[in-house]
Amino acid sequence: MTQLTGRPADDDIDDIVHLTVPADGGYLSVLRTATAGLAARLQFALDEIEDLRIAVDEACAMLLAIATPAAELQCRFSVTEDALTVEVTVPTVPGAKLPAESSFAWKVLTALTTSAVASAADGRASISLLTRRSAGY
Repeated sequence: MTQLTGRPADDDIDDIVHLTVPADGGYLSVLRTATAGLAARLQFALDEIEDLRIAVDEACAMLLAIATPAAELQCRFSVTEDALTVEVTVPTVPGAKLPAESSFAWKVLTALTTSAVASAADGRASISLLTRRSAGY
């Protein structure tokens, strides 16, 4: 399911796109493609687009490892004038934990994005990635 919700109440956000796919690695290409398309729309440089695609893929891989069977992965893209925020969320198995911030996977996320934040509570886990377009564009 894809949903574009136009202009939200927050004046800083231009568009919000929701995309829901089965929590299965075979569907991550859909999220990577959407990520690249939205970043290209914001005129991100090609290397920034590729970095963001890799970061989204890594975040989803982290979440798929703790997702419940037959879960759906929900992805929310928030588009502003010079940034793209990607938040991915899944329902999790009981006792699931996200990788520690000292883990290699987390280091990849923080190296490829402007900021990365993770949370897990009430049977759901989320990772939010913010990437700002480089100055000069």
